[in-house]
Amino acid sequence: MAVEKEKKEKKGFFRRLAAGLAKTRNSIVSGFDNALAQYSEIGDDFYEEIEEILIMGDVGVKAAENIVADLRKKVLDRRIGNPQQCRELLMESMKDQMSVGRTDYEFENKKSVVLVVGVNGVGKTTSIGKLAAYLKGKGRSVILAAADTFRAAAGEQLTEWAKRADVPIISGQDGSDPGSIVYDAIASAKARGTDVLIIDTAGRLHNKKNLMNELGKINRIIEREYPEAFRETLVVLDGTTGQNALAQAREFQAVTPVSGIILTKLDGTAKGGIAAAIHSELGIPVKYIGVGEKIDDLQKFDADAYVKALFDTEPDHDEEES
Repeated sequence: MAVEKEKKEKKGFFRRLAAGLAKTRNSIVSGFDNALAQYSEIGDDFYEEIEEILIMGDVGVKAAENIVADLRKKVLDRRIGNPQQCRELLMESMKDQMSVGRTDYEFENKKSVVLVVGVNGVGKTTSIGKLAAYLKGKGRSVILAAADTFRAAAGEQLTEWAKRADVPIISGQDGSDPGSIVYDAIASAKARGTDVLIIDTAGRLHNKKNLMNELGKINRIIEREYPEAFRETLVVLDGTTGQNALAQAREFQAVTPVSGIILTKLDGTAKGGIAAAIHSELGIPVKYIGVGEKIDDLQKFDADAYVKALFDTEPDHDEEES
């Protein structure tokens, strides 16, 4: 029964992802299908057309170049001559660009501290609540630290999500020292034997010096008070902002080591190709994606499922209809 339930949940998430990527699909896949119909043979003009279509879909210049270069190699290696045979090869090349290794999720199974950063409005607080619920669903104990004391009501919003996820939270007054909250949260996590401590931080990209100082202080406290904990830093990005999301990731990468991305709001964006751009241009894996507002609408990023959803290809046939 548990296996069947998991299959239904995956199928339901796939359908939401496919629906969410409809606008991106209209941009990338319809353009690609038009190219397949337009060209009778594979040549430089065909490859240039494919690269342009990918760039227009916010896949990014570097990712588009890498995908097309890999496509060229596959065509050559397999001696493909008909453009109609390139659809599956393009899907393979896109998956290869976005694959996430199992080791990228080590923190889920260790005593860990997860630092979550992101500018206001990207869904950072919501993502933390969903991540807490996801980890608890895997049998991990979780505690939240509301260290975004700069933004009014941030603590209240995170407290509400903590209630939804049914996990404890350590918080303080608006404007209080984030470092002291992190210190108290570490002490609480150690005393309770908590598996994962998730720390919310202020997203003040407009003042990089303050952001750097604040994150530096938090990192020093973690290193001093909890050196044995596995460290993870996740940046939350809004999938609807396309290349702007890429710019934000670069900014955060400049002030703190970033190990992964949570990509939100993929339900309804025409810029879903940004997932490929993040992998290729920054070398940072997209680890989780969000396609809704429910607490269970956060899932591990799966390149295979993502590309299948982008091309509107049904998942494996052994998955039961929900």
